[in-house]
Amino acid sequence: MSHVPVMLGEVLDVIQPRNGAHYIDGTFGGGGYSRALLDAAQCSVLGIDRDPDAIARGQNLVTQYAGRLTLVQGEFSQMDSLFTGRSDGVVLDLGVSSFQFDEAERGFSFREDGPLDMRMSKSGTSAADVVNTSDEKTLIQIIGGLGEEQQARRVARAIIAARPFSRTKELADVVSHALGPAALRFPIHPATRTFQALRIYVNDELGELERGLEAAERVLKAGGRLAVVAFHSLEDRIVKRFLNERSSAAPLASRHMPSARPKHPQTFQLLGSRPRTPSPAEIAQNPRARSAKLRAAEKLAAAA
Repeated sequence: MSHVPVMLGEVLDVIQPRNGAHYIDGTFGGGGYSRALLDAAQCSVLGIDRDPDAIARGQNLVTQYAGRLTLVQGEFSQMDSLFTGRSDGVVLDLGVSSFQFDEAERGFSFREDGPLDMRMSKSGTSAADVVNTSDEKTLIQIIGGLGEEQQARRVARAIIAARPFSRTKELADVVSHALGPAALRFPIHPATRTFQALRIYVNDELGELERGLEAAERVLKAGGRLAVVAFHSLEDRIVKRFLNERSSAAPLASRHMPSARPKHPQTFQLLGSRPRTPSPAEIAQNPRARSAKLRAAEKLAAAA
């Protein structure tokens, strides 16, 4: 399956590509956003992805857009060190690439059996390492906190009783059995939340997002725009909090309210008071878009 960029029209509407500008696609993936930006104007794009396969797949686009597209393997939290200068726009799509989900050997999906891996960069601790070595308390924290699985204790105990694991299907079957027949009545697979939690943990996705938003704040020039597409509540909560803090007067800590968050300098102006969501037509065409939320903001001149 080819990767379908989510809310592409809405992202372009936010970024408003123009000739001579420079943009950063912090989650290059299948190259959908980069291609659209390059087609929309005579601009240049830096595409970043931690997955070496994504960089390899994108080399044909580098050739096609000679001199206008540069690809770098790395984390988007490093964008301000990977790009020297100031950017006119940053795009972040926080979803897992369709290529990663659809390639069983990457171990992201429970629908096709493969090695229990889930590492986007193919280095570091794998999902198998986590489930095979973590104690019950740690597994409960991961599955309950990052997967928002209400039966995290039950799942963690089942994992410990059945380990070691090396394959995705093994883990998915144990989780499904632990949650029982009642879980089959829900619209999502019983293992969805556990697999989501492990993927987020293995790749430190929430930490990467927090660091990436701060990097985007540093690299954007005055009038530069940030567009972030999030796919679940944990991500969206981080994006919403960051942009709200940077775009409005946060409460000042005082002796009357010593626990209040210190005021952050205003660096962004929100582009819309509410997140944009996919159209019904897009959801019908691409069901993976159904949970997407797009939040956007413009860098203020005083903060540049």
